[in-house]
This record gives sequence, C-alpha cells and structure tokens, in this order.
Amino acid sequence: MGLFLGGLLTKLSEIFLPESAARDFLTTSVDASLGPLAVDLVAVAFTLGPLTVTLNVLTLVGISIVALIARSWI
Repeated sequence: MGLFLGGLLTKLSEIFLPESAARDFLTTSVDASLGPLAVDLVAVAFTLGPLTVTLNVLTLVGISIVALIARSWI
C-alpha cells in the first residue's frame, strides 16, 4: 500500500509542481529489478519477471504514512 501511495504522490507532484530543484529532488528515482525467473517443472513451465521496484523520496514518504497508520491500528 505504501508503494502505491508513494507512486500516487510522485505522479501528483510531477503534474502540479512547477519545474524546480525541489521537483527534481522529489521525483528522481532509483530502479531495482530482479528477474526473469524461469521455473520448469515436468508438467508446468512458467517465467516470472522481471520484477522492478522504483524508489524515490515520495515513495518512502508513502511507506512511512502507511506504516504509521498501521501501527496506530495495532
């Protein structure tokens, strides 16, 4: 949920923030990918991937917000 909230915050900031250093800082991201992973069993064969995670400052903010909300419910 935090990754989705962070992605939403990133897209909204790309749309509504003017071109500036703050916008560049908030929306510059790092991509990490894993895959593809191939599984070949006798009866079934499938491939998963590649799985890519994109992280930036707003994604970390979204994860933190969801973690705080989940912590308050527990």
